Amino acid sequence: MADHVQSLAQLENLCKQLYETTDTGTRLQAEKALVEFTNSPECLSKCQLLLERGSSSYSQLLAATCLTKLVSRTNNPLPLEQRIDIRNYVLNYLATRPKLATFVTQALIQLYARITKLGWFDCQKDEYVFRNVINDVTRFLQADTTHPLTKHRKIASSFRDSSLFDIFTLSCSLLKQASGKNLNLNDESQHGLLMQLLKLTHNCLNFDFIGTSTDESSDDLCTVQIPTSWRSAFLDSSTLQLFFDLYHSIPPSFSPLVLSCLVQIASVRRSLFNNAERAKFLSHLVDGVKRILENPQSLSDPNNYHEFCRLLARLKSNYQLGELVKVENYPEVIRLIANFTVTSLQHWEFAPNSVHYLLSLWQRLAASVPYVKATEPHMLETYTPEVTKAYITSRLESVHIILRDGLEDPLEDTGLVQQQLDQLSTIGRCEYEKTCALLVQLFDQAAQSYQELLQSASASPMDLAVQEGRLTWLVYIIGAVIGGRVSFASTDEQDAMDGELVCRVLQLMNLTDSRLAQAGNEKLELAMLSFFEQFRKIYIGDQVQKSSKLYRRLSEVLGLNDETMVLSVFIGKIITNLKYWGRCEPITSKTLQLLNDLSIGYSSVRKLVKLSAVQFMLNNHTSEHFSFLGINNQSNLTDMRCRTTFYTALGRLLMVDLGEDEDQYEQFMLPLTAAFEAVAQMFSTNSFNEQEAKRTLVGLVRDLRGIAFAFNAKTSFMMLFEWIYPSYMPILQRAIELWYHDPACTTPVLKLMAELVHNRSQRLQFDVSSPNGILLFRETSKMITTYGNRILTLGEVPKDQVYALKLKGISICFSMLKAALSGSYVNFGVFRLYGDDALDNALQTFIKLLLSIPHSDLLDYPKLSQSYYSLLEVLTQDHMNFIASLEPHVIMYILSSISEGLTALDTMVCTGCCSCLDHIVTYLFKQLSRSTKKRSTPLAQESDRFLHIMQQHPEMIQQMLSTVLNIIIFEDCRNQWSMSRPLLGLILLNEKYFSDLRNSIVNSQPPEKQQAMHLCFENLMEGIERNLLTKNRDRFTQNLSAFRREVNDSMKNSSYGVNSNDMMS
Repeated sequence: MADHVQSLAQLENLCKQLYETTDTGTRLQAEKALVEFTNSPECLSKCQLLLERGSSSYSQLLAATCLTKLVSRTNNPLPLEQRIDIRNYVLNYLATRPKLATFVTQALIQLYARITKLGWFDCQKDEYVFRNVINDVTRFLQADTTHPLTKHRKIASSFRDSSLFDIFTLSCSLLKQASGKNLNLNDESQHGLLMQLLKLTHNCLNFDFIGTSTDESSDDLCTVQIPTSWRSAFLDSSTLQLFFDLYHSIPPSFSPLVLSCLVQIASVRRSLFNNAERAKFLSHLVDGVKRILENPQSLSDPNNYHEFCRLLARLKSNYQLGELVKVENYPEVIRLIANFTVTSLQHWEFAPNSVHYLLSLWQRLAASVPYVKATEPHMLETYTPEVTKAYITSRLESVHIILRDGLEDPLEDTGLVQQQLDQLSTIGRCEYEKTCALLVQLFDQAAQSYQELLQSASASPMDLAVQEGRLTWLVYIIGAVIGGRVSFASTDEQDAMDGELVCRVLQLMNLTDSRLAQAGNEKLELAMLSFFEQFRKIYIGDQVQKSSKLYRRLSEVLGLNDETMVLSVFIGKIITNLKYWGRCEPITSKTLQLLNDLSIGYSSVRKLVKLSAVQFMLNNHTSEHFSFLGINNQSNLTDMRCRTTFYTALGRLLMVDLGEDEDQYEQFMLPLTAAFEAVAQMFSTNSFNEQEAKRTLVGLVRDLRGIAFAFNAKTSFMMLFEWIYPSYMPILQRAIELWYHDPACTTPVLKLMAELVHNRSQRLQFDVSSPNGILLFRETSKMITTYGNRILTLGEVPKDQVYALKLKGISICFSMLKAALSGSYVNFGVFRLYGDDALDNALQTFIKLLLSIPHSDLLDYPKLSQSYYSLLEVLTQDHMNFIASLEPHVIMYILSSISEGLTALDTMVCTGCCSCLDHIVTYLFKQLSRSTKKRSTPLAQESDRFLHIMQQHPEMIQQMLSTVLNIIIFEDCRNQWSMSRPLLGLILLNEKYFSDLRNSIVNSQPPEKQQAMHLCFENLMEGIERNLLTKNRDRFTQNLSAFRREVNDSMKNSSYGVNSNDMMS
């Protein structure tokens, strides 16, 4: 007994040290000791003692969390009786100790929820012992938040069908009781009770009813998939009325939760009602909204305001404009909403994150105008211009206040601005004449003031900054409304109005460009680039009618008669930006992106090439003319990324007239040739400036990658290949040897090599007498081997740097090897035939690199997992003999990586794994078939060994069979065809295991369903022969589709469900 007391005292002391001490060393020691305690055999009994006799809340918390871990254990789980005892003990403990610390209560409730969830399908004497949730909780009548039990879909579905509606009904009836009483909300327990009750109701409405909510942040335009069995609650108008009454009767601190519940109620799926019921429901909803708008006092609270804005957005996301206009009070409500929106926009500094929802409402309303057929007037032609005007004027008025008070400038948050402008582009297009008239008036005022300030000698910098800020907003907005043009709904008059706006922006551009030598405004330049991007999308390219009134207006005002002249303005602006803003990364990268976008269009690229400015770029792409190409002005090597974009565009422009003209090509490559020669010169001396060499080389390989990407035709790519090989390839290999530990150098070099070996558009087609394909693969192999062997010498890399320093380079090597192996320009059989070890070296390096990566990392880093699994797919398809010859531990590593990939969230990874598994299973099946036949030629040694390994470890293949079957039967299988391909081979290789698995599934069904499930499996294998011929596989795939449909129907009709975790373990 004394020992118990002593050890309890020690545990309590450790808990205090863990949660209260400020000394890191002491805390770490305590944490280590407590981890040992949780893993010890006497943990369970000690936890009970801690709860019974512990004197501190921290020791109770430790006991609750330890017990939660114990009941969650999958290996060596606690017996059913013990879990029932713990559940009952926890409920009694909570009932008899009402004054526990909140965090202890929470931990114990979590323990109860975990026991309930994991034991949902557990039976004792034909009774589900853990499903009595409602009765358990009703005893308290102070129900806490019930976590939506969504992790395992079957448990969640059963919980939804059997208990959730009862919980929702209970919470609503308790809310009705609460609203009928005069609660004393100063009393902490009553305050907490009401808060938990509202949370419970919200969680019921927020439940993941059909298993699709993967991201809580993306809920804003979703539909709540309320089950049909809940219809009665929503047809009864008192449910909706309850929440509106609560909003008006309880203090503002509770209102956000009430409004959150209303947001969910407003979003119930349309199909829950027929048309008459939906109209009635919408009418009650709109009445409630009207009542809030008429008494807006509580909306001064930012949380209330935010939730109310969300509620308004749901009015249009879930109902049609034709339905809204039929509501009795529609004219009054739309007036109130418009006034509320205008007021909200004018107070731009209040709750800026809520504006998105209001703009979303008006965007959807404006977009619906062409489609509304109702005879009732929608009145949007009156109110939409008011909203547009409020947004534009409020943004302009904010500029002065932000500069005066040093506030955060919304223009800094380009993502938010872009989102709002996308919404405004649709709103502004409604009653476009009014929008244009307003923009022209405001722009002319601001531009005139700006010109006067520039001419005035006494103008203050503050006044200039204000006008530049206003013009920045106007240029952004003009770009947005032009980008909102919809071809089928636009008229010649609207195109002429666009012309008016474009002329003004181009005139402003001429003014600001003329001043760049003295001063420039970065934000205004970024707005100009945004405008040019929108203008390009709508009015430049193959699909645009050149007779557009916009071009007529440009011709009248600026003398720009056709698209070619407009393109020359674009190129002029691009060159100006690159000349003056070369050191400003945001402007440079957006300018180059614009050039890149222009170079993609078929007709525009041919017009561009004829411009003298473009010819100037093609002949003078040096740092002398374009400062961003210089090697000394970058703060770090990663800032050079934009060079690839620049050279991709130049490469496309060069290709238009290049043909087979080698002289023109060599002329274009002169600056790059000089750079390569400079690096070669440095490498040839023992002592050289390493920083200069790195900068020169990184800039050069980024430029070359852009050109290689653009050259997707055989003739131009062969010129590039013959220029770089063999002359300059050794320099790239040398760079990898020297700087393998510096990813800023190796990543660009490896990416260039990966681009060179990529047979994009069949550009890598060598003549029959050319050995270039093999020589290119030798260089690839050499680079992979050099990099791979050196990167493995790095030793232990910190977890937070492992991707940047090691895994990123390995991932590119995998992509490079995959591109080379699947390029169809090398016959890989010749390497072994002539004793060339290039292929063998590359594959062995791949294995070494692979074994240095933990399984978890393969799936944790998306780019690594995609490059690894796509390479593995090629290897299992074309180089299965190599896979079969590997050591047993390597084969098991690869198989377990496939097994884990089958359940990956990324569909591409999952599909790749199915393909790999299919190739492996097919190979195995063929080898087994051959080994059973009497043949004069014995099996190859590696095939024999591979068969032996598989026979020694059947559990790996069996586990994958159960995983695939599990996914097909119980999960939302998005790539059913891919899953079906390996499944037949898995079944044929493991017929006895499949038979046991089938019996296990059938027996786990309720008795009345067993026959149907047995029949599903019979039908699955009907007409299937014991071979893997294409015809047989296709029949199996068809059978599997029918099988999945039948099983799902059977399980939908069953409230019983199947415990797939037990079955498939």
